[in-house]
Amino acid sequence: MFRILFYLVVIFLLGLGFAWLADRPGQLDLVFAGNRYEVSLMTAAVAVVALVAAIMVLWWLVRSIWTSPYTVARYFRVRRRDRGYQALSTGMIAAGAGDGGLARRMSQQAAKLISSDQEPLIHLLDAQAALLDGDRNAAREKFTAMLDDPEMRLLGLRGLYLEAERMGEREAARHYAERAAEAAPQLEWAATAALEGKTAEGDWDGAMKLLDGRKPSGTTAKEVASRRRAVLLTAKANDILDSDPQAARMAGLEAHKLRPDFVPAAVVAGRALFRLNELRKGSKVLESVWKKEPHPEVADVYIHARPGDSVQDRLTRAKRLESLKQNNAESSLIVGRAALDAGEFKLAREACETAARLGPREAVYLLMADIEEAETGDQGRVRQWLAKALRAPRDPAWVADGFVSERWAPISPVTGKLDAFEWRTPIERLAQVIEGEEDFTPPAIPAPEPEAPQNNDDAMAKEPVVIEAEAEQPPMPDKPETEEIVSPKPAEAVATVSKPVPANANSVEEEEAPVAPPSPDDPGVEPDKETNGSTQSGFRLF
Repeated sequence: MFRILFYLVVIFLLGLGFAWLADRPGQLDLVFAGNRYEVSLMTAAVAVVALVAAIMVLWWLVRSIWTSPYTVARYFRVRRRDRGYQALSTGMIAAGAGDGGLARRMSQQAAKLISSDQEPLIHLLDAQAALLDGDRNAAREKFTAMLDDPEMRLLGLRGLYLEAERMGEREAARHYAERAAEAAPQLEWAATAALEGKTAEGDWDGAMKLLDGRKPSGTTAKEVASRRRAVLLTAKANDILDSDPQAARMAGLEAHKLRPDFVPAAVVAGRALFRLNELRKGSKVLESVWKKEPHPEVADVYIHARPGDSVQDRLTRAKRLESLKQNNAESSLIVGRAALDAGEFKLAREACETAARLGPREAVYLLMADIEEAETGDQGRVRQWLAKALRAPRDPAWVADGFVSERWAPISPVTGKLDAFEWRTPIERLAQVIEGEEDFTPPAIPAPEPEAPQNNDDAMAKEPVVIEAEAEQPPMPDKPETEEIVSPKPAEAVATVSKPVPANANSVEEEEAPVAPPSPDDPGVEPDKETNGSTQSGFRLF
């Protein structure tokens, strides 16, 4: 574009110059070799321009002829290079698609057309083709050879890291990741793997140093880095809490500042502050996280802030937590446990009922069983509450990669991932039964038994009839439509089953004693065997 504009400007200037000469006529005298030449000024100007143009064309022709061998060689070299890059591109696409054969052929063709020293991607294509062919040793050799090239070193470390992970060699994978992180801290995979290696060894300071060496860009990356730093600080504070409470206090408070809703950070900060007799500051830290995320560990540390407190003092602190987070099942459970320890069983029951309405789960029924045992000692009711706890939804716990733990940990014991534990309900039991509110009502007092009736008719009129499930009977044979089936009267049937026959009812038969009902596991006796073939009832079903 600029070249065309330049040519247009030159032509415009030439035209402007010729127009200016045409408006000013003149004559040019030239003496050469004893001859005198007289020409007009316009003719002389045209001759000079033509001479310059001829010289330029002649120079271009001479230069083209002189450089023609190099031009021809360069043309074929460029063409060969284009074919090589086309083969390299096709091979990379084939490797990405999983076509190992085509990738191998394109790699060989690209190696013939392009020098591997000029294009390092040929080594990558060779390694990918070897992986697709299943030749792991050849692929590792290719990646190892890349370590000698400064441009390919990170690529080689990445390939060796992935191969080590695929083979389950965690130590080797972490070694390659640490080397890559030292060379390029901005690499996410290298920094994450090296960080997990440091945390697995318990080197929290080294992990934080590695984390600080990175420069995250973007809001999301900064939030992830802040979250990881809070986890590392919390883990460090837990480790040094017994040996150096002051350092644990500083680490815990910094972690709490980075993540105000992170429960483990607030818990370890509160414990360190309580050990240093900073009760007010520790209480504020725990109260702030309780308002955002009610957690039993926070409540336990808050209630037992001072070991010498009485049960009434702990109950008062539990009520303080309940006032901070009302209409919450965890708050009610905390009050219920504290009330049980203080011997206030009525308050404990009311707290359990409130927790059951807000979120019934096994902790509610277990606490109710403890209250029942402490107040009444009724083992039957205690077993009933324990049975309900088995059928109720589980309590939340720290879960990471399917592993359930009672305590928080900075890394997953399964995969070694940092910050993997979450506070949620474990998914292990299906179809949980949620008990209703009527389960918390005290058992009804049985009504007094009525007086004995005067005669059998009154007894049958007042006594409720209990219909028990009968054993499955064989199908009845077909009967003529004109035949009637005589059914016993309800009073007679009940009298036959549940009451002895009076002495004056049948003088031949002996008086039958009352028969106890069969146990639930007893299938009973067939009617024919029970009556021993007798048909004294007056009717037959078959």
